[in-house]
Amino acid sequence: MMTLKSALLAATLCIAPMSALAQTAPPAAYAPPPGATEEFATLRDGVKLAANVFKPQGTGPWPVVLSRTPYLKDGRGSPDQLAAQAKKYTDSGYVFVLQDVRGKGHSQGFYQAYVTDIEDGYDSVEWAAEQPWSNGRVGVTGASALGVTANSAAMANPPHLKAAYVVVAPYDRLHSSFMGGVIKEKDTVGWLKGQSISDAEIDQVRARAADDVFWNRFAMSTNRKYITVPIYNVGGWYDIFNQGNTSNFTWLQNQGSKGARGNQKLLMGPFGHGPLSGDLAYPGQDQLQGAFGNELRWFDYWLKGIDNGVMDEPPVSYFMMASARKGQASPTNRMMTSANWPPANREVRYYLTPDRSLTTKAPTATEAKVSYRFDPANPVATFGGANLTFSRGPEDQRQVPARQDYLRFQTPVLDKDVAIAGPVKVELYGATDGLDTDFMAKLVDVYPDGYEALVLDAPIRARYRHGRMPDDVKMMTPGAPAELVIDLWSTAITFEKGHRIAMHITSSNAPRFEVNPNTGEAPGKQTQKPRVAVNSVYMDASRPSALVLPVIYPQTN
Repeated sequence: MMTLKSALLAATLCIAPMSALAQTAPPAAYAPPPGATEEFATLRDGVKLAANVFKPQGTGPWPVVLSRTPYLKDGRGSPDQLAAQAKKYTDSGYVFVLQDVRGKGHSQGFYQAYVTDIEDGYDSVEWAAEQPWSNGRVGVTGASALGVTANSAAMANPPHLKAAYVVVAPYDRLHSSFMGGVIKEKDTVGWLKGQSISDAEIDQVRARAADDVFWNRFAMSTNRKYITVPIYNVGGWYDIFNQGNTSNFTWLQNQGSKGARGNQKLLMGPFGHGPLSGDLAYPGQDQLQGAFGNELRWFDYWLKGIDNGVMDEPPVSYFMMASARKGQASPTNRMMTSANWPPANREVRYYLTPDRSLTTKAPTATEAKVSYRFDPANPVATFGGANLTFSRGPEDQRQVPARQDYLRFQTPVLDKDVAIAGPVKVELYGATDGLDTDFMAKLVDVYPDGYEALVLDAPIRARYRHGRMPDDVKMMTPGAPAELVIDLWSTAITFEKGHRIAMHITSSNAPRFEVNPNTGEAPGKQTQKPRVAVNSVYMDASRPSALVLPVIYPQTN
């Protein structure tokens, strides 16, 4: 049966265990895909993991590209389709190894999502390096869950691993699943309920919003210091792991260990973890634009020593989004390059005003605020965002009707383009009449016809305003304003001339995020009836709430 620990780990990535107990040997009638042999790696504890091994024509040995999957090596596509997927590697002179992780498919053992992937990744890389068809040079590759296993293997630092190619994978599952301390209700809790996890167990998951050793056992943010190989990271601006690819690149490129530092690449495209919703169409949004386009060049350089120019190219390529109504995409939508992430920018503050404007002029009023009633029984509905299991992308926020607890702030119509690239945040001075509440912020591109295209959104739970370590947790003083910094993650977009830059502030966004009951009780231990909170946003000289944008041009005064 699935334990709470395995359920929690799987839920943090919304990746479903397809079976808890795996077969220990293939069925008698089993045949691997055309061109493959099924081979077994014996791990340090004696467990055997099954892999489909595809070899090039001719006489080896060859370099190896390894991908480790919880989705079953024989489970995605027909045998002919699986063989066709492997062909791009074998035609390029690589052995391609697609392995079932522990407890999945034909691999032995008990499946616990990502619990043993650091050790198992190490052993699998070293096994591949020792096979007669291998020349001892191994790369790891994969997207989403397979990107997680690739990162796990890299953190283990096996001697024969030479490079990795990682697409849409997180840096820290705690912060990906509990943004600002608020759990993703639909993508995490909803998935658990679909797996028949009990309410009591789900409450235990909700209770894990604070940092602890459990999370850090698997976190890239804690363990990437052990990585010593070049990694090519590919992510999407509307992907659920947006911040994973940018954060991992930035840290490894600038602070990583020898072998990693200075040898990283990053590509960010205009896509999500699936097709985007809404009435916008960025060029290439329906596929992971260029996601695996550089994979073989990357491995040719690092596994074969072919000087193909990949390392002479700028370290960062990113898609600059812009106006993109279907059939009318602006030419400002384009790929750009940078020497680092984020590119050089200037933080520009757009201050909130009581008349619902955004201005670059700091407030001078002695006291100014806007208050609203936040009723947990009537939350603001979700429309788009970086979601996995439901609508995602730049949906029109006009679908949120006018309501007293949904504050829209916007600039005047722009008389010139304003381009941003990098992390976005909100410095919010907020107050509540209770012990705890949530504040939600959205960055929105308002089109000339009024379409409110969602760019980024994120919450903060007030009790976590000082951080997520247990000693940082502090309840609010009723009625007393406090600074709360909302991390909206990163993007690259040009707010074009004729558009407006908008920020929307509220206290709920359901079902994307859990709705705060405003009682102050510990997460997962709700015994009191939810209460209506009176929340306030301050915007005066001593408490200047602001949207902070990483502007690359123009240099706004």
